[in-house]
Amino acid sequence: MAEILVTGGTGTLGRPVVEGLRRAGHGVRSLSRHPRPDDPLSHAVDLRRGTGLDEALEGVDTVVHCATDPLGGDLRAAARLIGAARRAGVGHLLYISIVGVDRIPLGYYRAKYTVERALAASGLGWTVLRTTQFHDLVASLCARAALLPAAPVPDVDVQPIAVREAASRLVLLAQGEPRGRVADMGGPAVEPFTRLMDAYLRSRGLERRTVPVRLPGRVFAAYRAGEHLAPDRAVGTVTFADFLAHH
Repeated sequence: MAEILVTGGTGTLGRPVVEGLRRAGHGVRSLSRHPRPDDPLSHAVDLRRGTGLDEALEGVDTVVHCATDPLGGDLRAAARLIGAARRAGVGHLLYISIVGVDRIPLGYYRAKYTVERALAASGLGWTVLRTTQFHDLVASLCARAALLPAAPVPDVDVQPIAVREAASRLVLLAQGEPRGRVADMGGPAVEPFTRLMDAYLRSRGLERRTVPVRLPGRVFAAYRAGEHLAPDRAVGTVTFADFLAHH
């Protein structure tokens, strides 16, 4: 069995990836700024600084890179990880990205796309999986909007997917050979954000008026155009309503 390192292994996506790979019988190390104290294979490493990274990668065959920071630092972290993976002789680096990173001029997306290109030019064996937004993200945006008497939400369509479905796909890819960029992965349905907001309010027993909001600029225009969607890759099975019913 392979020796696999999962960055961001204690995060929303990283946890089920670690669990799935361990169930499959692999030796799995978890890397995070906040490691689990009850897991001896959970390494405390801040990728932005790289301290301890070489030791964590020693003897690793495959890296699943789930760690990310929407507030910045992904490029520096990826550069350190790629350099350390080269030194360690890692054969496969698998990266989770987002549908539309090459089409939506959002800073976080541009950083993710730059990481994709850095991987392709790294000389390492690599795989990139892009997914649509997770249910968890949509729910957190709904929760914030619900704090106001009238709940403002973007006047766009969304196609959220379950974290565990994305994690299952990463587990399968991590057990195979490098494949470059694989097919995108989208949630089961494309729906207006307003409809999902209404579903969130009903599920929480809240009475609010949902207010669709349109913003100026190229970023919002790209979302309006559906550049973050993958309707031809609606392979997820868990709907947002299913997610709300279980959370």
